[in-house]
Amino acid sequence: MQHGMVDLCIVGTDRTTAHGDVCNKIGTYLKALAAHDNGVPFYVALPSSTIDWTVADGLKEIPIEERGGEEVAWISGETAAGDVEKVRICPPETPLSNFAFDVTPSKYVTALITERGVCAASKVGLAGLFPERANATA
Repeated sequence: MQHGMVDLCIVGTDRTTAHGDVCNKIGTYLKALAAHDNGVPFYVALPSSTIDWTVADGLKEIPIEERGGEEVAWISGETAAGDVEKVRICPPETPLSNFAFDVTPSKYVTALITERGVCAASKVGLAGLFPERANATA
């Protein structure tokens, strides 16, 4: 992105708020920040089934799953002899966190791509494509 080699970003989402915040695998937020900083459009593609019309603020209202630390403390790899071994990459006493998702605020999302079309990542944008859902939860 810093060298102008990326035209746009498109990611998916596991959960989208009624105001256009998106919750996806860890690292999505960092990609959105990088895109924003480099003037690269950042789109999120989603089926409408991922929109949670009861949630307005993803940062405050979506609990983030934390997985076991062993996922980040160990890796597997092939030895020179061709055997696959699992090795620990940090000392046993290292405190670990392993969050599975992050929330990207709608202000970093250029637009949402849905089966009904493309809209702004906002309450108004989503309501324009899904008026029956937006009005049912207003």
